[in-house]
Amino acid sequence: MTELLDGKALAGQIQADLNRQIQTYTAQGHRPPGLAVVMVGDNPASAAYVRNKERACERVGIASFGRHLPSQTSQAELLQLIQGLNDDPAVDGILVQLPLPTHLDAVMILNAIDPDKDVDGLHPLNLGRLVRGEPGLRSCTPAGVMRLLAAHDLVLEGARAVVVGRSILVGKPMALMLLAANATVTMAHGRTLDLFALTRQADILVTAVGQPGLITAAAVKPGAVVVDVGINRVQRPDGSAPLVGDVDFEQVAPLARAITPVPGGVGPMTVAMLLENTLLSYRQRLAP
Repeated sequence: MTELLDGKALAGQIQADLNRQIQTYTAQGHRPPGLAVVMVGDNPASAAYVRNKERACERVGIASFGRHLPSQTSQAELLQLIQGLNDDPAVDGILVQLPLPTHLDAVMILNAIDPDKDVDGLHPLNLGRLVRGEPGLRSCTPAGVMRLLAAHDLVLEGARAVVVGRSILVGKPMALMLLAANATVTMAHGRTLDLFALTRQADILVTAVGQPGLITAAAVKPGAVVVDVGINRVQRPDGSAPLVGDVDFEQVAPLARAITPVPGGVGPMTVAMLLENTLLSYRQRLAP
């Protein structure tokens, strides 16, 4: 029987635990943790993601400091806002919702965030800490994948892992985290020759490329663990537009030892790790 890796259920458990921890801190007279989510413009998908994160903050007891800015906001104005959040003692985490409008330099903006408030784990210092195996804030999506695999007691040590996708947001940190867990890791991408010959060798297959239905049954080793990070909205002739992943779930699920659904797999875990990173940053500020 294929095991369903239910990220929604696990994320609910993590959020309940975070809520208990935060209640303990506030009962002792401490302020609640604070998360600032910065969004520039009116991208509908970004707005939906931000609302989801703000609702999650409310559920666990994290104070949400939303900063929703007009699309014409200048680079200087955005940098000034981030500096203010860096200096704000009530803010423990800062997240800039991507993508930004094209006139803004996303790399410069992300690098301006205090690394110890970088709850997305994208600052060069935090990525360097990941490379070196040092403690630090980790990129939320790959951290969520690792937590989901651990919750189901899936053995990574010695396993052959293939990560399809090389973004700084998912692919690269995902490969590093799997490597730290003693998997043997191969990274693949859109220019990999004979991609499916490679994926068919994977005991652990993680795909994060944003291409609906890329991974079919022919691309998967029987008994593999398949983690689908892709989130794609597909327009159908009947007018519906469901969310689907990079994996053809109906084809692949019967072959896999374990698989994540889309939606309800990795997505909820990303939000849970964002909240956990915020609490971690908060604790560091409370420490004497």
